[in-house]
Amino acid sequence: MHVAGYVLVGGCSSRMGHDKARLRLPGHLLLVENVAAKVQKIAGNVTLVGNPAAYRDLAMECLPDLRSGKGPLAGIESALAAQGAELNLIVACDMPDLKSEWLAQLLAAAEASDRQCVVAEDLVGCVHPLCAVYRSTCLPVVRAALADGHLRLMDLIDSLSVERVKFETVIRNVNTPEEWESWCASQTELSSAAARVS
Repeated sequence: MHVAGYVLVGGCSSRMGHDKARLRLPGHLLLVENVAAKVQKIAGNVTLVGNPAAYRDLAMECLPDLRSGKGPLAGIESALAAQGAELNLIVACDMPDLKSEWLAQLLAAAEASDRQCVVAEDLVGCVHPLCAVYRSTCLPVVRAALADGHLRLMDLIDSLSVERVKFETVIRNVNTPEEWESWCASQTELSSAAARVS
């Protein structure tokens, strides 16, 4: 079954104030590099979706949105239209806690299901449309939503046949400097705790 992996980097990061894909993690990897490596590991390939000029310094292909200014739904359209893969693992660039195991579970569920979309749902019941596997059959639905100006991702999820994969953790996105600082502080605490144990 043909699988394609994508990381959406096309947002304007207005709440962060600068490109959140380029936030630097402990160990010096960029956030987008970290997320892309996990998608590559599970899907076998990875392509960024956003402004190619902004990411030409990274050793990854980057597709432009087919429609500018339409938010992440346009990124999903570009991904689904790119390779014609049956299964498309599509992930946001702003999830520093993303685990390869989550993506493997989503892909396994998609391979075993005939649903149009398999999406992550976290411990508190939050559904994550940008941590999901979309079948190629979603493309006409996505294009119809864009044409009608219905850009909310949860509206898209509601219009598809969906399977939710429950993860017993909170899945965090970092959209603001405060959220990023909170995440960085949590990593420092984890490192300190690990050092005490060892």
